[in-house]
Amino acid sequence: MADTLSVFASNATRAVLDELEPELERASGARITISYDPAQIMLKRVAAGESADLAILNQAATDALAAAGKLLPESRRTLARCGVGVGVRAGAPKPDISTVDAFKRAMLEAKSIAHTTQGASGIHFTGLVERLGIADAVRAKAVNNPGGLIGELVIAGKAEIAIQQIPELMAVPGIEVVGPLPQELQSISVITAGIFATSQRSAAARAALEFLTTPAAARAFRAKGLEPA
Repeated sequence: MADTLSVFASNATRAVLDELEPELERASGARITISYDPAQIMLKRVAAGESADLAILNQAATDALAAAGKLLPESRRTLARCGVGVGVRAGAPKPDISTVDAFKRAMLEAKSIAHTTQGASGIHFTGLVERLGIADAVRAKAVNNPGGLIGELVIAGKAEIAIQQIPELMAVPGIEVVGPLPQELQSISVITAGIFATSQRSAAARAALEFLTTPAAARAFRAKGLEPA
């Protein structure tokens, strides 16, 4: 493959894109290179002058890119949805998070809690503990990274539980998903994709994007913790 198709993607889609990469390359006829970052960091990268061929991010981010003229509006597709969940090391006791009160109690009883500071789930969680009135207690035992797969901090022994979007928790070997946040506390991210207006490989990008809407891709999304559109 002489051509290379560049993709900017959020970590929520890392596991599914890793699995689908060979099929994406066959569909597009190009070698795929994927750069992962939280959507907020990706927006800053694009604002600083970086670009790619295809963006696969949350809807708020692709809305912002389209409004700025960075994405071709007619190219945009909704691919999947996912929620925020709680993860622990496989085999560790699972906290009760079945209700709002149980979740609040679990956060207070946890020895340490890992979450991102710039990822969508981390931003949501920070606001959530403020709403629940436990922000000071959580901050005192929080273990943070700007982005990335936060379950890795649990596997490394640096935190007891991880809060992140469910596909990102599932992407870490050795992490067991306790479950989603209670419905009243949940935040659903809509994963959308679009072609960059400056792409010199728009035909290949369009072919890759069309593959991501096929039943085969939908099965992969579902297996990795996302609900296909």
